[in-house]
Amino acid sequence: MVYRRRRVALGGIVVGLLAAVTFVAVGSPGAPDSGAPTVLTSQAPTPRLPELVEPSPVLAADMGAEPVPDPAVLADVLAPALADPRLGGRVNGQIVDVATGEVLFEQAADRAVVPASTTKLATALAVEISVEPGSRLTTTVRSGPNPGEVVLVGGGDPTLSSAPGGNVYPGAATLADLAAQVSVAMGAPITAVLVDSALFTGPTTGPGWGSGDAPSRYAAPITATMVDAGRFGPEDDGVRSGAPDLAAGRALAAALGVPDAPVSAGTAPPGARLLGEVSSAPVERLIEQMLSLSDNVLAEALARQVALAAGEPASFDGAAAAVKSTLERAGFDLSGAVLVDGSGLSVVNRLSSALVSDILLAAAGDPQSSGRALLAGLPVAAYDGTLGERFDESPAGGVVRAKTGTLNGVSGLAGVVQTTDGRLLVFVLLADQVPLGGRFPAEAALDEVATALAGCGCQ
Repeated sequence: MVYRRRRVALGGIVVGLLAAVTFVAVGSPGAPDSGAPTVLTSQAPTPRLPELVEPSPVLAADMGAEPVPDPAVLADVLAPALADPRLGGRVNGQIVDVATGEVLFEQAADRAVVPASTTKLATALAVEISVEPGSRLTTTVRSGPNPGEVVLVGGGDPTLSSAPGGNVYPGAATLADLAAQVSVAMGAPITAVLVDSALFTGPTTGPGWGSGDAPSRYAAPITATMVDAGRFGPEDDGVRSGAPDLAAGRALAAALGVPDAPVSAGTAPPGARLLGEVSSAPVERLIEQMLSLSDNVLAEALARQVALAAGEPASFDGAAAAVKSTLERAGFDLSGAVLVDGSGLSVVNRLSSALVSDILLAAAGDPQSSGRALLAGLPVAAYDGTLGERFDESPAGGVVRAKTGTLNGVSGLAGVVQTTDGRLLVFVLLADQVPLGGRFPAEAALDEVATALAGCGCQ
């Protein structure tokens, strides 16, 4: 089956609420402990619980009864905003009705263009399809080849946190927990930390990445062992480490109380004793975090999980091939598509707005299909993630949920929107000829297109 112009069904969301009330009688505070039973002069009445009934749906089961925008009227409404010179004169796009799969608008939708970070939508859906729900990424420490040595073995979790509370990524595993386990299990002074990142192979930066992309404020070389996604501490917002695996080893040494212990690459010997292990949040939460903040490092780590599930090398090439083959097996048409990374940092990637639209349609359509984490991770206009400071004072605030995409010359916005009549639509807008230095004007122009779409009954 090919995910193009297909009919999908939306199920209602049913939430049941059951309230329970418990009353506990206690003695008077401060009364002398005489050993005699306390006599209650009054007693709380027996609670009367409401009769249990079948819960009513919060949202109507049929979400396809609202008026569908007329394609001709919709095109006329959007035309001025799409022609905005801030978008560079070329916007590739598609708008689809979720309930029916009907294409309501398209403009060069089959043209494969640089998708920037909207690539993460393809990565997200491939992860949901191929990785078992609830899976976690595990980091371990094992005994080293020599007395006093420990080996930090990366499991591909860049969210491992140097903060006890894991405050960069909610629900993250922490070095403090890992170090506490190791300290108890080791039973001897620690003299050195080795770091094993063999799970990931190949180059640590992607094809088509710029020389300034890694390390940078928004990316780091991709290794299987990382702490805080390569940052120098959970609160650091500067350029990240150029060797995040060794930086993770140094962070572990500090957590173990031996900050001056030598740190180097190495491997644990066969049968090495397990000294400690910690695991990430479930993969669904990682997908949400990756999309919400457009996290490039997390995207590349998750793409490698697709590679591992497909039996491919956990490298840029293996991950890109696995994401593509996973989507093709699921029925998506990837004709003309080019994928070389999982984050969209590469200028070599090529996706059509029609393909991105199909991915979103699959996620927003059948509630039983893959894509729930993808949908939940989309930033909300004027509220959170990469849209938290966009759509300011716009009537589309809270109505548009969309993934952003930005590279030099490229600005994208792709997600879901509810029209003023309540109709749910998927939309994809990829402008790939944005004037040099025109990032913020192009983003404002795309926000205006999405606002026009949200406010359009278009009958």
